[in-house]
Amino acid sequence: MKSSQFSRRASQGGFTLIELALVLAVIGLIIGAIAIGKDVQRNAEYTKVEHKFLEQWKMTYDQYYQRTGTVVGDCQQAPTYIVNGSETSIGGSNACQRPGRQAVAGIPNSFSNTGLKICEGQGYAAGQTGDGDAVLAVQGLRDLMTRHGVRMPPGRGEGHEDRYVYQDTNGNTTEAQVCFQWNPSGTASGAGNVMVIRGLTPDLARYLDQVIDGKPDSREGRFRIQGRAAHAQSTDANAPGTAWEANNTVASNIGGSNQSGNDSTAIGANNPTGATATGRQYDEDRVTLVTAHWTMDQ
Repeated sequence: MKSSQFSRRASQGGFTLIELALVLAVIGLIIGAIAIGKDVQRNAEYTKVEHKFLEQWKMTYDQYYQRTGTVVGDCQQAPTYIVNGSETSIGGSNACQRPGRQAVAGIPNSFSNTGLKICEGQGYAAGQTGDGDAVLAVQGLRDLMTRHGVRMPPGRGEGHEDRYVYQDTNGNTTEAQVCFQWNPSGTASGAGNVMVIRGLTPDLARYLDQVIDGKPDSREGRFRIQGRAAHAQSTDANAPGTAWEANNTVASNIGGSNQSGNDSTAIGANNPTGATATGRQYDEDRVTLVTAHWTMDQ
């Protein structure tokens, strides 16, 4: 009798298949919740970059225009409507002191020394976040804003208002920087005055493009990638644009001139061997960075 009672207790000491299934289901729910939580956190970080940094800088640019009557770095007494216009020349004279009765039209094509970008320091080295970086202007962004009493977004902190720190999808610290420049007619990333945003991961660039334009398209709309060549064929006119073809570690051939369906795939916008100097493409490595242009209203 005692032996049978002992055996029954022993047999009742394990887990049933139903109990094991329930435990596995709970573990699966926990893992799924953690994965979803990471996505929610990343989306929240992207929203902060857009609302607390880039949108604020667009409002700052517009406020500068409303307060001075000119775009950033332009001449107030003889405006050119070109970012950094005060460093340009026309007809052999400085833009701000140009005389009357000139034999040239006062349009952007007549000005020289244009297209310099106004930043607060260089930040990333030229070509480090994609092709097409313009030369740095003499004027500083922070000095122009404070001189005219325009309050800047907090950014990364006092003296670093043009920077914003976030984490890429691999967990590495990344810095975005805002500059402003003028693009001549025919520039594939948008003609006119643009906000230059350096240091974006492709994932963040797609998100920002979706918010600003309503669709992520690196060649069309008000938010485009820097350095992509313009459509070269007449059949490409008004054709669909190109996707942001880079993922975390692999960038595409952003220099191609054809539509996305014809673009060949390359690794690294400026580095044919990969996102890092050694060509590694691991999940712990730094994510490939790109530069975008956001066309301004003035």
